[in-house]
Order: sequence, then C-alpha cells, then structure tokens
Amino acid sequence: TVDLAEAKSAAAKVFDKLDRDKDGTLDKRELRGRVNAKDFTAADPDKDGTLDKDEFAALVEKRFTAANPDNDGTVDAKELKSSAGRSLGRLLK
Repeated sequence: TVDLAEAKSAAAKVFDKLDRDKDGTLDKRELRGRVNAKDFTAADPDKDGTLDKDEFAALVEKRFTAANPDNDGTVDAKELKSSAGRSLGRLLK
C-alpha cells in the first residue's frame, strides 16, 4: 500500500527529476504526457502554463483521493489497477 505522505514524497522526487531546466516549474513538455490538457489546466490555478511543486503536489493529492474510494488513507495494489490508480501511477513514475 501507499499512503498520501509516501505519494507526496515520491511526487517531490519525480518533480525534481522532471524539472530538467531547474526553474522550479514543469510545463507540458516536461510532464511528458503524464497529465492531459484538461487536468493540466485545472491544476494550474494561476494560469501561467506551468505547475510549481505545490501545484504538482495538489494534483497528486487529487489523484490519490480518486484512487482511494474506500477512504482508508492508503492505495493498495487493487486500487492502483483502477483507472484512477493508473492515473496516479503515471504521475509518480
């Protein structure tokens, strides 16, 4: 299982890895298809065309919550195989 703190920790590491230009933000190119256009727009409240680390973490939390329908605070292997779980997994790989 994975809890939210573990997912956010993994997200911070993925963010740093994807932020190749080290400007503290990720644009659509840097995200490499991990987020569709609709989700990217929703995750970018300041509409600057990038996600900072906090915005990326908020997106991970949103996807974690969607992948955890039983609200037990963890996402297990079965939940990771769901559509929402696979979406979370794409962000964290």
